[in-house]
Amino acid sequence: MTDQDLPPQPEEQDGTKPFGRKQFLQMAAATASLPVLAATTGAAAGTPNDAASAAPAEQQRPKSLEPTPACDDGDDPTPPQTEGPYFKRNSPERASLLEPGMNGTVLTISGQVFAARSCRPIGQALLDFWQCDTRGIYDNWGYRLRGHQFTNANGEFQLTTIWPGLYTGRTRHIHVKVQAPYQRVLTSQLYFPGEPGNWRDPIFDPRLVMDVSNGPGGTRVAAFDFVLNVPY
Repeated sequence: MTDQDLPPQPEEQDGTKPFGRKQFLQMAAATASLPVLAATTGAAAGTPNDAASAAPAEQQRPKSLEPTPACDDGDDPTPPQTEGPYFKRNSPERASLLEPGMNGTVLTISGQVFAARSCRPIGQALLDFWQCDTRGIYDNWGYRLRGHQFTNANGEFQLTTIWPGLYTGRTRHIHVKVQAPYQRVLTSQLYFPGEPGNWRDPIFDPRLVMDVSNGPGGTRVAAFDFVLNVPY
């Protein structure tokens, strides 16, 4: 196995990620909870009670801000990208692309599909994935490392595959098509953080970089949410 076959060590994603509305609300919620924790600790230590502290705990606890869905960070819908030369129709329906004898580090990608306007999760959305193997080769005769699936009622999906190799002239990537029921197809690609070839690849888009971390037993896990421009 060559160095191209192996995933790099965890690194910070290239560039600085924009500070979105969801992150602001999450920090505001965490800050709002601090006085409550201090008051609770003081009461347990025997702090004298007054009329305010005698009120029910539910009335004293400040209302925390509920984080908004991932699509409401002020970002545009997931950007489209070129299909490339190796898409094949009629891939098998499966959530795992692993096959006996397949080499490579196991990679599990999870996420949700949202509607851009309402931030509503989209159930039964179609996701069709295809990628090269660890040598950078696409299977154009069969359906190796190709497959499609549908989101559940909460818009969630999970794909088990392998860490792709490097296709000549490109940075590391995975192809995907996403379609809400009866809507137009989004064709795009997913990228990996910290790849040396990211900024040399003219197709690379930092908005499509997955959040990748170490998983159990030497595997890797990644997260990415798709936001579709649909009329609801």
